[in-house]
Amino acid sequence: MPHPPTPPVSPAVLGHRGASAEAPENTLCAFRLAMEQGADGVELDVWRCASGEVVVFHDLDAGRIAGAPLCVPEAPLRALRELDAGAWKGERFRGERIPLLEEVLEALPSARLNVELKARGSDHRLAGAVARVVRRAGAAARVIASSFDPGLLAAFREAAPEVARGLLVERGPAWSLRAALAVRRLRPQAVHPERGLATAARIGRWRAQGLAVNVWTVDEPAEVLRLASLGVDGLITNAPGEVRRLLARAP
Repeated sequence: MPHPPTPPVSPAVLGHRGASAEAPENTLCAFRLAMEQGADGVELDVWRCASGEVVVFHDLDAGRIAGAPLCVPEAPLRALRELDAGAWKGERFRGERIPLLEEVLEALPSARLNVELKARGSDHRLAGAVARVVRRAGAAARVIASSFDPGLLAAFREAAPEVARGLLVERGPAWSLRAALAVRRLRPQAVHPERGLATAARIGRWRAQGLAVNVWTVDEPAEVLRLASLGVDGLITNAPGEVRRLLARAP
């Protein structure tokens, strides 16, 4: 049994899709704002678009964010770049574009990045594409790739064994058994549970297996303080500035 990692003095703070409470999610302005607010890094979502590039976007289609009936993995980069990904959040964000992963890595040269892999069906080519981008940027030491899809994480382990991996965990039928089997098979470095699953007992068991524990999505002050007191490694939050201030005031 691996020795549990030493709990951090204070958990790392990662902006969920950037500082998405204030700025349009998964845009360069949201990522920069998160870092200005004191975040250690950001969480973001990536797809492989139809022309092969790794684009930073959460939804399968662009309707909610950009009001366009485009399916992200079926659209070429040229079409996705024409969309306005900022105006929905306010006029001052009009003109924000969907960024590439390589652009985020370049814009945030010292930030930690939690890169959530998203693919429809069996498109595991995303794993290789992300691995190439991370290597070109020399960013392997500051990236962790996460996914709900064990197949995607397995493909990423093959493509980039030097980059850390995190298994995303959420409630569902037999979630605990499925997560335990995936941890055993994939040997990730971390688990990323939704906040409701992050009890003291489960955090203790995960850490006893040598796993870091990064919890999403944590915005409520009481939850921030509870999870910090339990020694989690990271808090993924829409409001990194508020969380950073809470942690600074905590005993």
